[in-house]
Amino acid sequence: MRLILATGLSILLASTPVSADDEEQERLANGAAVLEEILNIPDGIPQELIDKAECVVVIPSVKKFAIGIGGSYGRGALVCRGGKSFSGTWGPPAMYRLEGANIGFQLGGQATDFLLLVMNPKGAESLLRSKVKLGADAAAVAGPKGRAAMAATDAYLRAEILSYSRSRGLFAGISLEGSTLRQDNNANEKTYGRKITVREIVMDRKVAVPAGGGRLVSLLQKASPHNLSE
Repeated sequence: MRLILATGLSILLASTPVSADDEEQERLANGAAVLEEILNIPDGIPQELIDKAECVVVIPSVKKFAIGIGGSYGRGALVCRGGKSFSGTWGPPAMYRLEGANIGFQLGGQATDFLLLVMNPKGAESLLRSKVKLGADAAAVAGPKGRAAMAATDAYLRAEILSYSRSRGLFAGISLEGSTLRQDNNANEKTYGRKITVREIVMDRKVAVPAGGGRLVSLLQKASPHNLSE
């Protein structure tokens, strides 16, 4: 009888869905894992670009879905440096969604990780709106990589957002023009336990870094402790 009860309890626990809060914490943990792997890619993102970024967006495992032609949907997080001039330490993450029909053509049916560098205050401010269409509301281009990219750094720094993708072990700059970055308000509420705006999270620092986001923030702080943008 005890064995039957124990077995039944095990089945019940195994079938219990992950809570919303756990789901968001896992999302942050996945983002940290993706960020760490991308930062460790040899000849990857030029260090100078990371040092001049005001914010970073990490969207792990974006997948193509069957609605429309080449549709896609991904969920990740935005992390920014603190202060009005973005000269402070990296702060608490705000949840975001990436969506757009054109991404699907680039995914080719494969799960793809995306990383976006926000290169100036104008680009950061655009993300504080409810949603931003890349290429229209914010100038976005495929990011350069490797040492050969340094000669063109000035040209790239004129862009507001630089975007990169990783799929099947391949890492490269990629154009996300026409895609939309949207604030994930429900996920932010679940993460912080109350309704809160992205501006309150990112700029006003009204919340502490959640447990699941600690590694994501510490990786950024270690990779680029100081903002070297002019």
